[in-house]
Amino acid sequence: MVFRSFMDIALDEARAAAGRGEVPVGAVLVSPDGTVVARAGNRTRELNDPTAHAEILVIRAGCAAAGSERLPGHDLYVTLEPCPMCATALSAARIARLYYGAADPKSGGVAHGPRIFSHSQCHHVPEVYDGIDAQASEALLKDFFAARR
Repeated sequence: MVFRSFMDIALDEARAAAGRGEVPVGAVLVSPDGTVVARAGNRTRELNDPTAHAEILVIRAGCAAAGSERLPGHDLYVTLEPCPMCATALSAARIARLYYGAADPKSGGVAHGPRIFSHSQCHHVPEVYDGIDAQASEALLKDFFAARR
């Protein structure tokens, strides 16, 4: 089986989020057969919703499409290491594989901070692959925040 990354779509969503004045994070949910189920960028400001992170939005859309609260076999691509809230949602949704770009030492919840997947209370741990197109993801974030300083 040949690996096919969907990070290019996540990066497009991150760029669109930046264009809306949102922190440039994008996510893509891919079904077990390789079909893109949902794609989104952050919309916390637009929706006045602190939970409207890209990961949460694609999980909500994927669950609605599946008619289930779980998404076994699905892959999630996101441009930034998920925060603790998003990592917990990934576990609850039973996402099979997480691919992320940039590390987030300040607010991450996977490799940094509380490391959600390492807790005994975590009922499902996805396979985690980091550093996918990390340089492009980091550049988007650095440019976005530099423009605001």
